[in-house]
Amino acid sequence: MDKFKAFRIREAGGKTEAGFTDCTLDELDPGDVVVRVSHSTINYKDALAATGKGRILQRPRCIGGVDLAGTVVSSSDPRFKPGQGVLATGHALGVKHDGGYAEYARLPGDWVHALSPGMTAWDAMALGTAGFTAAFAIMRMEHNGLAPKNGPVIVDGATGGVGSVAIAALARLGYEVVALTGKESEGISCAGSAPKR
Repeated sequence: MDKFKAFRIREAGGKTEAGFTDCTLDELDPGDVVVRVSHSTINYKDALAATGKGRILQRPRCIGGVDLAGTVVSSSDPRFKPGQGVLATGHALGVKHDGGYAEYARLPGDWVHALSPGMTAWDAMALGTAGFTAAFAIMRMEHNGLAPKNGPVIVDGATGGVGSVAIAALARLGYEVVALTGKESEGISCAGSAPKR
């Protein structure tokens, strides 16, 4: 296979550098499934890794991108067939294992998930890691007894990726949502006099 483009992050001399470079499949980290990546997201963790802030990168060089979606090119894992739509998120993608900011990715089969029927790679990455995190949190809370009849739900970090998706999802599920943020510019201004006692 010819070379393809990848966004590689490198640490050298205490500095972080990031940029596009040519790559081959042989240079990718090992795995059972090769995916032709069509979509990825820009996550806060990706920004931290690419800029060197927060010391997110867990090795000297790595292809960025904490998630990806695309089509299986080849697989030694019987669960996945060429042409199948898949996604991957988490598992140290983009910080310890080459991630989704490349035209191809090679991943362990246990990290790969088939796209649900009717879901496209674009759909999956429109939600992205932030959306999956919000969904898992809501599912876990509902498993533990959260229900709209129990009263309002406060979402902290409301202006962030996870928070904003959580607000939309909870509202659609019928919850009364209270958004909490530390960003003064995102607050609601209330005008008028205080109620008389």
